[in-house]
Amino acid sequence: MARGRGRPRASGEPASGLSTEQEIRAAAARLFCTQGYGSTSTYKIAKEARISQATMYHYFAGKHEILLALLLDTVRPSVAYAGELAASSEPAAARLWRLCAFDVRLLLSGEENLGSLYLLPELGDERFAPFHAERQRLFETYRDLVAAAGDLAGADLAAATNLVFGLVESVILRRRADTGVGPGIDTRIADAALRIAGLDEAAVGLARAVAQPL
Repeated sequence: MARGRGRPRASGEPASGLSTEQEIRAAAARLFCTQGYGSTSTYKIAKEARISQATMYHYFAGKHEILLALLLDTVRPSVAYAGELAASSEPAAARLWRLCAFDVRLLLSGEENLGSLYLLPELGDERFAPFHAERQRLFETYRDLVAAAGDLAGADLAAATNLVFGLVESVILRRRADTGVGPGIDTRIADAALRIAGLDEAAVGLARAVAQPL
């Protein structure tokens, strides 16, 4: 497995098969999600990752940089996927359905509920501006697809986009409470998003039929 930037461990790769950088990110994710960002020190992260602090600093300048990397992991794949959809000739409703389903699956993936980190008060720090910029890009893609799929504009478009975006991200809190995230939640949310955009049941079914095989 390719190694990220930084020096290797003196003992080589960890038994998990992850690179040292990946181990650091995984350790920080566990601690941030269970103990909180403020209560997690770089010493704790290094200990959890079974490395020295000096080794950790070869990969990340501090815990804020690790948090930023984890946050970007929750949005950049969806932003990239949205870019692919923008170049597609599929109907807007099908593209909106696919983006919603993809985004839900991303937020539900991984061992830790990284989306719960959105609630951290520390995210107001300017060092996390790259995350906010990427999330805004994703929001704007949702807005464009909602507008095209539902033929909405103005206040109606703003309200519908906020509802759709909020519905997708609601899985973060559902996962946190360990409720309502069973099989098929991505499909149900994608269907609901199209209804919010103003599509009737026939149009929702058609968009789903076009989108699901892909």
